[in-house]
Amino acid sequence: MALTRKQWNNIIILACIFIIAVLTFMDKKTHNVPSDAQLLFDDNAPLAQLQLDGVWLHKQASGWECDPLVLNCTQWVKAWQGLRVSPLSEAPQPTGKPQELVIQIAEIRQSQRWIYFPEDGVLKSPAGNWYLVPPSLRADLQPILDAKSTS
Repeated sequence: MALTRKQWNNIIILACIFIIAVLTFMDKKTHNVPSDAQLLFDDNAPLAQLQLDGVWLHKQASGWECDPLVLNCTQWVKAWQGLRVSPLSEAPQPTGKPQELVIQIAEIRQSQRWIYFPEDGVLKSPAGNWYLVPPSLRADLQPILDAKSTS
């Protein structure tokens, strides 16, 4: 028995409604930052300088300056300034490639060397503590680089 045009239309409409419901559910689950997430940088310890695998950003009196290769400087600075992390009680087993993260806090001359695993969304502090970056905040932590300048 073949389906009529009206039956096919109903199937397509129901499939679309189902897909929209699934995407809406996923969006709500990934955009929410966990309630235990804390700011990594705040008013007491503001970010002054950051270097991620050789690409840097630096706060000056006139504002923020980024490496000339970075195309999304403003977005990248905002992402790191407003970064929220959740402490992990157990050390994860990251599978992705690590990136070296050098951070300097204002008023403190010594820089801190962290390790960031962007694929897993985890940070390891110099003291060996692990932090989870919420999925909704991970994408903006990577700079968009100018491909013309890197070649």
